[in-house]
Amino acid sequence: MKSDFFKYQAQTTQFAAGFEVEKAEGSYIYGKDGRKYLDFVAGVSANTLGHSHPKIVEAIKTQAEKYLHVMVYGEYAQEMPVKLCQLLAEATPNPLEVTYLVNSGAEAIDGSLKLAKRYTGREEIVSFKNSYHGNTHGALSVSGNEYHKREFRPLLPMVTFIGFNDEKDLERITDKTACVIMETIQGAAGFLVPENDYLKKLKARCEEVGALLILDEIQPGFGRTGKLFAFEHYGIVPDILVMGKGMGGGVPVGAFMSSREIMETLSHSPKLGHITTFGGNPLIAASSYATLKEVLNSGLMNEVDEKEKLFRELLVHSKIKNINGRGLMLAVNLGSPEYTLNVAKRCMEKGLVVFWQLYRNEYLRISPPLTLSLAEIKEGCEIILQVLDEE
Repeated sequence: MKSDFFKYQAQTTQFAAGFEVEKAEGSYIYGKDGRKYLDFVAGVSANTLGHSHPKIVEAIKTQAEKYLHVMVYGEYAQEMPVKLCQLLAEATPNPLEVTYLVNSGAEAIDGSLKLAKRYTGREEIVSFKNSYHGNTHGALSVSGNEYHKREFRPLLPMVTFIGFNDEKDLERITDKTACVIMETIQGAAGFLVPENDYLKKLKARCEEVGALLILDEIQPGFGRTGKLFAFEHYGIVPDILVMGKGMGGGVPVGAFMSSREIMETLSHSPKLGHITTFGGNPLIAASSYATLKEVLNSGLMNEVDEKEKLFRELLVHSKIKNINGRGLMLAVNLGSPEYTLNVAKRCMEKGLVVFWQLYRNEYLRISPPLTLSLAEIKEGCEIILQVLDEE
């Protein structure tokens, strides 16, 4: 299988591991080598409830026995997509009330940018240096790392980049700005969090000039920071909320959410302002609904602070420079990309899955399932510390 993987499946790097997966359950991935591996990455923040959570599996089975795809998005009323959107509306603050379901976080970013332009009638977009929003042309256009963009230009015009947490740059948001798009916690840059009431100041500036605020919660959403969405820590509500990754509990999904007034502008002049064949797929919606319901009702979000504290208490070592992030979204600074990649490789050899940050390879990613136990945290951190001692 490994040789066929490299022969037939397109690669995203020249150093893919090609690890052969047999099955995955709970906090562990089982390889065809007969070993099990504790997962501190959760499919890059996607497996919110761990692998093969029984409630998710049952929801998928139940829906699969009823029907799969029946009609292009937005035409037929189907039980699970409707229940998912209703539960999202009930679980989020006003004015968030209507959800557009799509297939991925990147598609949701593209849809949100179109929505902001359509509603405001403006063309300029403001994003952030070192931001990451996905790899479709629209999402790549508003991502802030030139190394990852330059080979694919030309991209969207009229995109301006400002500094994350830089209050002086807020002046660059003007009455020509359709929207400001921001990751509530900057992911690829090393899990950087807003400081000094920055989000409140950003929201106030957007309201002052009539620009919409889009918050990208593709990574921190669905309980990863101890709140359903990370913006709830910071005392503001975005005009448009983007979600994905952990929303589906391990299946491909994305969505953007706004007020009814804003969202309705996609339905006319022209009609079909955004269209997707498979968005709102009932099988995916069933999995997403089961995930959201469990996150809201299980008490897992109440455990996040304790688990973060334990990670920070255990991961103390002379080779750890600092730890960024919030909740179960942590980035461990090991000083250099080469060293961090080697540590990740050695951890895998010892039975622990860790990864690195896209732009800042010196940071080791820790984004485990919310279901990870305290004992499993201790088990994995012990492996990291062993590797740091040995390397």
